[in-house]
Amino acid sequence: MTFYHRRLPHFHEPERPIFLTWRLHGSLPANRFFPETSVSSGQAFAAMDRLLDEASTGPFFLRQPAIAGMIVEAIQYNANTLRHYVLHAFVVMPNHVHLLVTPVVPLPKLTKSLKGITAKRANAMLGLTGSAFWQEESYDHLVRHAEEFEKIRNYIDENPVRAGLVKAASEYQWSSARIRQL
Repeated sequence: MTFYHRRLPHFHEPERPIFLTWRLHGSLPANRFFPETSVSSGQAFAAMDRLLDEASTGPFFLRQPAIAGMIVEAIQYNANTLRHYVLHAFVVMPNHVHLLVTPVVPLPKLTKSLKGITAKRANAMLGLTGSAFWQEESYDHLVRHAEEFEKIRNYIDENPVRAGLVKAASEYQWSSARIRQL
C-alpha cells in the first residue's frame, strides 16, 4: 500500500478499487464549517458532497454540455485507451466529479493525467487559460469489500437524483448509470 500526504492523507493499493471525488476550484463557500470532534471522514465527505449538490453560488462550468461531455470523454479515454484504470462508475455533476475505478497506475499519475488534461481543455473552451479549474486536491477512499463497492456505485449513480437534477439515475446524461441503460 502506498501512502502520501498533502492536506489530506491519500492511500493507494494497486488493483484495489478506489472512490475519487474532485471539485471545481472555488465551488465550496469559504465559510463552511465542519465540527472537529466526533465526525468521521465519511461524515465529513457526505457533508461536503451535500454542500456541493446544494450550492447556489460558485462555478458550475460542468453544467455546460460541451464541458461535461469533454470530461466524460477524458474519463473513458483514460480507462479504455491509456488503461490507467478499470472504470466502474462515474458522474459529472455541475461542480464536481465522482469516480469509482480500479487503478493500474499510481494514484498521483491517474489524477494528474485526468485532472490536468480536462482543466487545460476546459479553460481553453471557457477562455480562462491560466486560471485554476479544479480544486488542487482530490478526495479518495479505498474500497474495503464488495458490499462497500456496491454502496459507492449506487451513491455515484444516485447523486444526480439526490441533487434534484433528474428523477431517475438513468436520465442523467453525464453518468455511467445512463451509459449502462443505453
